[in-house]
Amino acid sequence: MIEVLSVAKRFGDVRALDGVEFKAGDGRITGLLGPNGAGKSTCLRILSTVLRPDRGTARIGGVDVVAEPLRARRLLGVLPHNAGLYPHLTARENIEYYGRLHGLDERALAARVDALLARLGLAAIADRKAKGFSQGERTKVALARALVHEPRHLLLDEPTSGLDVMAARELREWLRALRSDGCCVLLSSHVMQEVEALVDDLVIIANGRIAAEGTPAELAVRYPGQSLEDIFVRAVEGARR
Repeated sequence: MIEVLSVAKRFGDVRALDGVEFKAGDGRITGLLGPNGAGKSTCLRILSTVLRPDRGTARIGGVDVVAEPLRARRLLGVLPHNAGLYPHLTARENIEYYGRLHGLDERALAARVDALLARLGLAAIADRKAKGFSQGERTKVALARALVHEPRHLLLDEPTSGLDVMAARELREWLRALRSDGCCVLLSSHVMQEVEALVDDLVIIANGRIAAEGTPAELAVRYPGQSLEDIFVRAVEGARR
């Protein structure tokens, strides 16, 4: 489980998060939604231990990200929005590097990397340097890197960005498989079709606060006759009043 507990964060005069609190359960895909500047990226960075909150904390599988950041990182697989690959390493080397950081022995690492390259259709570019990759190829390699140590908790920021239709569909199928295996998946996306197809729970952030949360069915009762996009807009507008 991922728990965000009364988290607040400011950058000078800008209030990025103001007492945000929610949970993402095991065996579920939770969608973290919000307009640009709402605080989603700040929340994900705090969860991934890149930022420290000014107030509150978060837990990954029961591990406090503020008190034990290194231990929390071992439980996480993180896909950042910009992929962040090392451009002068090959696809294989990018994945292997993260596997070694997580302490995988060489035999297990080699088998895991080969399996990920095959699963994501990356075998043809496995030994090419990342600096020449398309956006979709970078995203796939970054996803493989995030999954190399078989984490039970995943933070995915715009996971289908740059992917073609077939690759995006394959990724959604894999995320469903990870959910079925009991993984806790927290994803941020602006693509409502993707959110509708994947998520079990929704958390909508606006102005650094929770604007709405619940299952799609619960939100449909709260906002009768509204599409998910309409629910999103109404929740955000309500938070701005």
